[in-house]
Order: sequence, then C-alpha cells, then structure tokens
Amino acid sequence: MHIVLFEPEIPPNTGNIARLCAATGTALHLIEPLGFSLEDRHLKRAGLDYWPHVAVTVWPEFAAYRANDGAGKRLVMTSSRGGTFLHKFVYTPDDALVFGPETRGLPDSILALSEYKVHIPIRNAVRSLNLSTAAGIVLYQALAASGILDADHALR
Repeated sequence: MHIVLFEPEIPPNTGNIARLCAATGTALHLIEPLGFSLEDRHLKRAGLDYWPHVAVTVWPEFAAYRANDGAGKRLVMTSSRGGTFLHKFVYTPDDALVFGPETRGLPDSILALSEYKVHIPIRNAVRSLNLSTAAGIVLYQALAASGILDADHALR
C-alpha cells in the first residue's frame, strides 16, 4: 500500500502523514511541486523523530511515480466531490491512495486516471477534512479492509 500526496502544500500535514506512514509501514510518495522544502522546520517537527522510519520518495511529476514505484498499483483517488464511500470500497494491498493538495483537491486530469474513487462521508456543513486527518481515516480503513490490519488490530 502507498500513500501518494499530489502537490502537497502545507508542511505540518505532510509531516503528520509521514508519521502515519512510519506507524503503519506505508510508503509515502510526494509529487512535485511541493509547497515547501523537505528541510522545513514545521514539516520536520510534525514528523518528529519518525522520519528515518518513513520510506519517502519525491517525484517530479505523477507520470514518473506511475512509471516506477507506482507500476502495478491500483490508483484509489480521494475526493470530497464524490466516489464510493470509503467504508463500502473494496481495497487491495496493492492500492495507492492518492490525495490532492489541501486548497484544491485532485485536478480532473489526475482523477481521470482511475475509475476508483473514495469519499469520506461528512456532514454538509463541512466542506472537507484536514488532509492528514483524511489520510489517516482512509489508510486505516484500507489496511483493515485489505487484510493488512488483522482481526487482532496488528499490522502484518
């Protein structure tokens, strides 16, 4: 399983997601341009001392990810604009969970690359969830549903 952040903008969100990836053994892929430097103190602070435990790769564009580490992964796009509710979606261990930039979400050109889209159900009064919160919700649902998180709540 991979988490792919397409053009992330806010350093603490990416740092929190890096910590999530360290905790679950999930690879993290960052698609440029990034809205920050990997040396950003807010990014490092959010990830604390977990950065050495994160398999993180930065790609110059989405196509480079797809041609390399993303080859063979099923793209599962996340969107606040629709898709299958995340708890009704059938995940596989070979999924790449793709999240868009905080201020605009995934562009239509990226969403069009896959028929697989998931949506976190939220009340109409709220436009969207924070990126790191959404990543945690979707990742743990995907880990549990794909069998990577077993019945005893242990990661395999």
